[in-house]
Amino acid sequence: MIQIVKPALEHLPSYKAALERGWSPDNVRLLEATREQLAAIERDPVAFLADLDDPHAKGSPITLPDGTKVARLPGFRRWIWDGEAAGSIGFRWQKGTSKLPSHVLGHIGYAVVPWKRGRGYATEALRLMLEEARAVGLDYVEMTTDLDNPASQRVIVVNGGKAVGRFVKLAAYGGAESLRFRIYL
Repeated sequence: MIQIVKPALEHLPSYKAALERGWSPDNVRLLEATREQLAAIERDPVAFLADLDDPHAKGSPITLPDGTKVARLPGFRRWIWDGEAAGSIGFRWQKGTSKLPSHVLGHIGYAVVPWKRGRGYATEALRLMLEEARAVGLDYVEMTTDLDNPASQRVIVVNGGKAVGRFVKLAAYGGAESLRFRIYL
């Protein structure tokens, strides 16, 4: 059974093992993010876990891929779980509005470990995360995908997503043309 679980010490060894196999929970920063997470786990596992759950945006600023620092948004991360770490899904928002700052690609982002892709994990994780997103009181969530990622596009559409247009990512995210989807809650 696929679940999304709050990151916890009991799940950390399996999550760490997925990172050590070369998986990245970050689709933009890839192995840089993997190395950072492994180092953070090594330094202080409890602090690492606490940093993944910040619904009041009390954490330090976020560093964008180009090195720019921006204020942290409220958000949290859940781990996709089937008895072991199968991926990660995060949710972020701005208080009082469904809109996001221009530097944020979407409300929800996910990454499934390569050895479990194509089995419906992302589809189910997104469905479960949408339940949590509804509790925040947003009218909709937006998600983006690269043009050459039909698997992710299907995940979003199966969960009620409608394409709302193409856009060019900020240079910090590679400047490529991408698709924006909206899921009404």
